[in-house]
Amino acid sequence: MPGVWFLCVAVALVLGIAGVAGAEECIVLEDFAKGRVGEFPAGWRARKEEGRGVYSIQEQGGRRFLHAFSRGLGIQAAKEHEWDLARYPILAWSWRPIEHPAGSDERDARTNDSALAVYAVFPHTMWSLKSVKYVWSAVVPVGARLSSNMGLTQARVLRSGPAANGAWVDERVNVLDDYRKYFDASDMPRPSGIAVLTDADDTRGTARGDYASLRACTP
Repeated sequence: MPGVWFLCVAVALVLGIAGVAGAEECIVLEDFAKGRVGEFPAGWRARKEEGRGVYSIQEQGGRRFLHAFSRGLGIQAAKEHEWDLARYPILAWSWRPIEHPAGSDERDARTNDSALAVYAVFPHTMWSLKSVKYVWSAVVPVGARLSSNMGLTQARVLRSGPAANGAWVDERVNVLDDYRKYFDASDMPRPSGIAVLTDADDTRGTARGDYASLRACTP
């Protein structure tokens, strides 16, 4: 019996070590731990100065997050952060929509607003960038692919409609696969950063949503 017990313990230890070795590895792109609550996040830039009033760090239940509240504006907030996409091809984050822009539909340029959107951004030329964009839409079906910015922004709808009971939703996407598929490329791109967009400029209404825990992860 002692020999059987020892064997069981040894097997358990081996399985435990294997589980740790195979555990997901992530690097933090942004957890909003820096900066003061109520302020625009440190290390981020708004595409236009008035965008700084759209985005602010908030905290709830011990969790830091970026709250976005747009009134008739459509301005990105972005953070420069390079990472090794070959090693960390997965982009992960949490988000929740609070208010979708009334009448929004990303398939029509006249109503192209969203409560939530997350971008992986890549260098293109001295004057332009490529982006893979992930959208939480009010009405566009999940899985729909959209294009803008003369094809330099390729988007996929990950969620549609309201969040159940206003709950946070965790996302994981393979940015490397999406980049190669959407841009018909086989190269190994190097991300230059991330961005978010909560916008209501086309509908001239309001949009609200939250973002948290942006990470780059191993498969």
